[in-house]
Amino acid sequence: MKNKYYTVWTGRQIGVFNSWDECRLQVEGFPGAKYKGFPTREAAESAFKSEPDFGKSETEPVKSWESMPEGSPKPMTNAIAVDAACSGNPGKMEYRGVFVDTGTEVFKSPVFEGGTNNIGEFLAIVHCLAWQQKNRINLPIYSDSVNGQKWVAAGQCKTKLVESNKNKYLFEVIARAEKWLHDNTFRVPIYKWRTEIWGEIPADFGRK
Repeated sequence: MKNKYYTVWTGRQIGVFNSWDECRLQVEGFPGAKYKGFPTREAAESAFKSEPDFGKSETEPVKSWESMPEGSPKPMTNAIAVDAACSGNPGKMEYRGVFVDTGTEVFKSPVFEGGTNNIGEFLAIVHCLAWQQKNRINLPIYSDSVNGQKWVAAGQCKTKLVESNKNKYLFEVIARAEKWLHDNTFRVPIYKWRTEIWGEIPADFGRK
């Protein structure tokens, strides 16, 4: 019988999850992750309450990783990378975040009209902070945007773009992001992705 539920004893979050996709977000790239699949929720919940049995599992293997210090010639792998893409300036803009070690996408925005790349980079970092807070995860963030990092540190999207009917919704999202930074103290380290050494950031949309 195919596994439908997954118990995580050690991971970004622990507990019983309803699918492999949910489980994978908790264990992929996490050091010493302990998890197992079960055919029923009852079996998964019972196992979670007892001592874990880490016998052969039908789940996909978890990739190992090794964190690297910031000054290393290699990036830290237990981290989230964010990036934005914009067609035109202004133009259609979107952003996303992925786990550095696996490239697994953890969030992606809709396409916004009348945006800029810098706005997307700013929103991507704030989205990543809010996503981690909600999911009780504490991972460093990589961004290849100096402006995006500066704007987040200032708590304000310092764009020179003028609001219009076309990008009105985008400015509403910007206002919500600024409010989140003002209302929440949750922060993790935000590092500059060293493109000149490491190549394109893992969250890159590949449209260059």
